[in-house]
Amino acid sequence: MPRSALKRSKRVVVKVGTGVVTRADGGLALGRLGGLVEQLHELQRTGTEVLLVSSGAVGLGARRLGFPGRPEGVVDRQACAAAGQGALMAFYDGLFQRLGAACAQVLITEEDFHFRQRFNNLTATLEQLLKLGAVPVLNENDTLSTAELALADGGKKGGVFGDNDRLSALVATYLQADALVLLSDIDAVYDRPPTTPGATAIATWNEATTFEEGAASRLGRGGMGSKIQAARLAAQGGVTAVITSGDTPGVLRRVLAGEPIGTVFPPQPGLPRRKAWLAFATAPSATVHVNAGARDALVERGASLLAVGVERTEGDFAPGSVVRVVFDGDDIARGLARHGAHELAAHDRGQLVIHRDDLVLL
Repeated sequence: MPRSALKRSKRVVVKVGTGVVTRADGGLALGRLGGLVEQLHELQRTGTEVLLVSSGAVGLGARRLGFPGRPEGVVDRQACAAAGQGALMAFYDGLFQRLGAACAQVLITEEDFHFRQRFNNLTATLEQLLKLGAVPVLNENDTLSTAELALADGGKKGGVFGDNDRLSALVATYLQADALVLLSDIDAVYDRPPTTPGATAIATWNEATTFEEGAASRLGRGGMGSKIQAARLAAQGGVTAVITSGDTPGVLRRVLAGEPIGTVFPPQPGLPRRKAWLAFATAPSATVHVNAGARDALVERGASLLAVGVERTEGDFAPGSVVRVVFDGDDIARGLARHGAHELAAHDRGQLVIHRDDLVLL
């Protein structure tokens, strides 16, 4: 049973959405956040490492700057992020200090995920914070980055993450967490918007599950579709994911005790860290289109990609760039190119393009 594994969790990523962080009027939900921090501290006291991914800065800043709802323009959202992030972090810091605990703000931009060295540096920082007993509080640096603020497709058009749901899944996957808990203002995933007559909660997600998405929250961006995508991503990386309500009393304790609340996404065998980075945490800089023979060699035989299998390239790329491997219009892999686009054109047809150790099938 996928829920039984939650009882053995030693590293947990918790993501709280705007609907959990703020009240309907955009102000901080003081009691709810206070209870959440107490639960995080209790997990720490019992030997569990915890990381918190928190939305809410833009919504909080919008209220402080006098916006009636979610700002539409990217620059307006950046201004709201600047106004709200400090207040949000100060509140978390005060709550943790009252419990005799420490937290640390970690702001991330999309570029931190594009380059392996920067991603490794981020990972090392998070690992050290956990070792020192601090709770990392993560958010995208919306004041500088426009990726999260502008994307409405969850990053499917080439970005790494379009919201904090996906960010939390990437962190959980790459730090090899045991569990990802996505806290929303809805108690589970429903097969249709929960206000619809006959809507049914889904206890366990599988790839045959059907789902009809409703609207995103008034001040948030993610929506339930974004949370499902993030939970599936984490599960593909070997992490057990749960979507449930942040309003449920003792929700973290109950989820990690294996109680049947929310919707659970069972884990699949996890990828090694390097291949997890390639699969989930990179934005390809170009596309390599391959023929049927190369597709069969990659998918069926686990071979490397040779120049003879390349039909054409799309976009410019340098040696070491992450490229998308496409056959007949479908993404089949991502990998690190051994040669740039111009070098590739000049080499013989037996030239190695992507070594199988630098390639991950999607």
